[in-house]
Amino acid sequence: MKIINKENLKKYALNYLGKYASSKKNLEIILHRRIIKNTKYTNINIDRCKLYIQEIIDELEQSDILNDAVFANSKAFHYIRMGKSKKMIELNLLKKGINKIIIQKTLEKLENDIPNLEYESANNFAKKRKLGRFGCNKEMKKDLEKMGRAGFNYNMSLKVLGYK
Repeated sequence: MKIINKENLKKYALNYLGKYASSKKNLEIILHRRIIKNTKYTNINIDRCKLYIQEIIDELEQSDILNDAVFANSKAFHYIRMGKSKKMIELNLLKKGINKIIIQKTLEKLENDIPNLEYESANNFAKKRKLGRFGCNKEMKKDLEKMGRAGFNYNMSLKVLGYK
C-alpha cells in the first residue's frame, strides 16, 4: 500500500503506459481504480485525487506521451489485420473512450492507405475462420451467418467467400 499523491499516481501512469497503449479515458479509469483500491485502507480525499488524475492526463497529453489519435490508428490497423469490419472497429474504439471525430478521421486515413479496406478485413476474417473458399466450402449458410455477425454486409460476404 503506497501513499496516494500526484507523484506516485504519475509514476504509476507512466509505468502503465510503458507496458500498454492506452486512451485518455482508459488511463483515467485505470488511475481511478488504483485510488479506489487504496481508499479501502486509508482516508484519501477522492475529489483531490480526481484533480490529480486530470492534471496528470493533461501533462501526459501535452508532452505527447498520451495521444488518442495515435492510439486509435494503431488499434484500427490491428483490428484490420484481425479481420474486424469497419462497424466493429468503430464500436471497439468507442468502448475504449475515443472521440467519434477521431474515429472518423482514423477510418478515413485507413481507407486512403488501404483502398479495399472492407474487402481486406473480410478476407482476413474468412482466412482465419476457414470460411468459404478458404475452408471446406460446404456450409454456405453458416459461413454467411458468421460473416454477418462479424459486421460484414451480405454482398461483401458473398464476394469474399467465393459464392458469387
